[in-house]
Amino acid sequence: MERLLRTVTWALVVGSICMLGGCGSSGRSQSEAAASTCRQVTAVLSDGPAPAADPVGYAEAQIRPLRQIRTTDVKLQQAVDRLASDYAVFFDANGGARAKKSLSSAVSVVDALCPGAGAGL
Repeated sequence: MERLLRTVTWALVVGSICMLGGCGSSGRSQSEAAASTCRQVTAVLSDGPAPAADPVGYAEAQIRPLRQIRTTDVKLQQAVDRLASDYAVFFDANGGARAKKSLSSAVSVVDALCPGAGAGL
């Protein structure tokens, strides 16, 4: 009986917190979603070969992880999708100048939305 009472009490406490917006995706603000996405983008961009040493290999390593990132922030999602696409074009072009220019622009857009995400690229 005591165990049941503790379980019910715990469920009520957790339920109350959730109702006040403390858990679940419906309670997350847009800025929290963007911050979470920015952390994901930063983590992806910090992984793989060194960008300066192997720019084409680095580009290849970023494509799939970036395409797996999802956010409710439309502007940020578009920027991440563009970055993934531009990395794919850069990889396919073997680092060609035109692809490099477009990729640089995409990195700048993501970096403006997620300051520091593109640092060192």
